[in-house]
Amino acid sequence: MTNYREILRLNSQGISQRSISASCECSRNTVSNTIKRAEEQGISWPLPKGMSDGDLIEGLFPERQVSSSRRLPDYDYIHKEMAKNGVTLSLVWNEYCETCRLSHEVPFMYTQFCKYYREYANVSKATMHINRKPGELLEVDWAGKTATIIDRDTGEAINAYVFVAALSSSQYAYVEAFLSQNQENWIAAHVNAYQFFGGVTRILVPDNLKTGVEKTLWYTPIINKTYHDMAEHYGTAVIPARVKKPKDKATVEGTVGIISTWIIAALRRQKFFSLRELNEAIKPKLKDFNSKPFQKKPGSRLSVFLEEEQLALLPLPQAPYELATWKIATVQFNYHIAVEKMFYSCPYEYIKHKVDVRITRNVIEVFYNNHRVCSHPKLHGREGQYSTVVEHMPEDHKQYAAWNSERFISWAKSVGPNTAIAVQAILSSHKVEQQGYRSCMALLKLADKYAVNRLEVACEKALSYTPNPSYKSIQTILKTGHDKVVREETVPNNTSANFGFTRGADYYGRNS
Repeated sequence: MTNYREILRLNSQGISQRSISASCECSRNTVSNTIKRAEEQGISWPLPKGMSDGDLIEGLFPERQVSSSRRLPDYDYIHKEMAKNGVTLSLVWNEYCETCRLSHEVPFMYTQFCKYYREYANVSKATMHINRKPGELLEVDWAGKTATIIDRDTGEAINAYVFVAALSSSQYAYVEAFLSQNQENWIAAHVNAYQFFGGVTRILVPDNLKTGVEKTLWYTPIINKTYHDMAEHYGTAVIPARVKKPKDKATVEGTVGIISTWIIAALRRQKFFSLRELNEAIKPKLKDFNSKPFQKKPGSRLSVFLEEEQLALLPLPQAPYELATWKIATVQFNYHIAVEKMFYSCPYEYIKHKVDVRITRNVIEVFYNNHRVCSHPKLHGREGQYSTVVEHMPEDHKQYAAWNSERFISWAKSVGPNTAIAVQAILSSHKVEQQGYRSCMALLKLADKYAVNRLEVACEKALSYTPNPSYKSIQTILKTGHDKVVREETVPNNTSANFGFTRGADYYGRNS
């Protein structure tokens, strides 16, 4: 900004305009124009006592002052609009210009509009509302202090960890106690908090704990897979606070301190014998805390939440998030994956590809490159069950897999007729033929381990027990060596020379 006061002072001392320009870091034209306008307006150094820089500029350049026809913005209305999600000063200024155009008034330029709004914001302290828009942030953390539960049997004091979630705009809070800080409780706490608020914020700000963040990188922290899955279910984004930067979640940090006094310390004299009893005692204390009037501004956390923030929250999904575990599996040549000793089919195009498997209590979901390729109801009961979708089967197995029933049978015939019968029995014992491929492949590997001739004998022995032998029964025969036991043959009873020692009828007292 040009220092007109200094220009006039130096000029009064007889300093050249070139030197004044260099001293005040402005052009010589600016110096010349300032001196000329001062002479025209009758302004000379020393200036009248009490004349401010603004008064001096107004005296030198009266035409620069805002025309009375310019419409003053309603900054109180602008402040309320800025508290809404997605609203910017640029958007509000465009709306203001359109209103001025319709009323044939001259609007402020954008720079002036922003300047006057900042002045208004500084006076009314509206910047806090701009930075923390309703429905924007939910900050979560574990309280440093713990509550206590008494074991009924031993009388031992057990620590209960207190979860705190606070909305940044209204500071409306949710509190719940858990027996541990593991991932299951961490996820359950978030689900219960969202149910309590009746909606979801756009951003979730946790600390850098392991149940939420796997790796705390400066620019792109790696979010825990289950935690990310929960955030995706609720349509929110996880942006962890920076390490050793508590101001990134100042609301919940402040709330934790108050909660420690208002709830945890207030319940210190009561004895609780279960987690349910403790949480039931927390509820009325939490209600009082949220309803407590603010000290330095009107209203309470509850009133601000109901008036400003509740409607700004995103709607809850139809069903709450269900805790899931993840694993990586490879789609086998029979286009099935193994999950907890059960088998689930995938589209045959993914044979030999690694897929991500999401496991919940009732559903198995399969993902490839974050795209869900199939899902199955989770199987329960005996191990080794198959869940096969007909649409997942290829039309021509030879094109997509190296093995099929014909090849297994052909290989079995090269071993021997009994092995071929055993392979056919294994394939026919399944509802879908491809479900028997794993057993046939395992049988093939037994030939490598125990030799081909032993496998043929073992199959013969297994068929003598049952017409439908299983891979397990044949494997057991080979493991125990029963295939090596030669079956006793019937010997003709014509001479005693074939026996080592024979006692006759005389020995037993039966005389002829």
